[in-house]
Amino acid sequence: MTNPAPTRQPCPPAACICGHGQLLDTPGADCRILQLTRHEERKLIDRLENLQSLEDLQRLCGRMQELLGIVVRITPGYNEVRSVRGLVFEFDEQPGLCRKTREAIPAAIRRALARRPEIFFRLLDEHDLLRGA
Repeated sequence: MTNPAPTRQPCPPAACICGHGQLLDTPGADCRILQLTRHEERKLIDRLENLQSLEDLQRLCGRMQELLGIVVRITPGYNEVRSVRGLVFEFDEQPGLCRKTREAIPAAIRRALARRPEIFFRLLDEHDLLRGA
């Protein structure tokens, strides 16, 4: 007999709009996001904070989508981008994705990009912001 994979504890009522209970009650719903326990979330945040290259960031974003269903897009803001604060992080709508996780992932990526500005510049260059400079 195998043990089921641990699932994330539900957020306190009215503290989050993640829809944890609704996701569990919906038959055939994609429940991969519930495998992101608080312990696993800390490990993910640590990995995001210690990025080594743009390829590493892209690989981690791909793994988040593959394993958890989290789709995150990182784009330069509409106005001038002078620092990592000018980046826009967009998540696809996904039931079960906690509000705190939605805030922690961009914060971890911003800290990593601030620590390694060459990754930040490569990200901007992918969007043609530094081409010809």
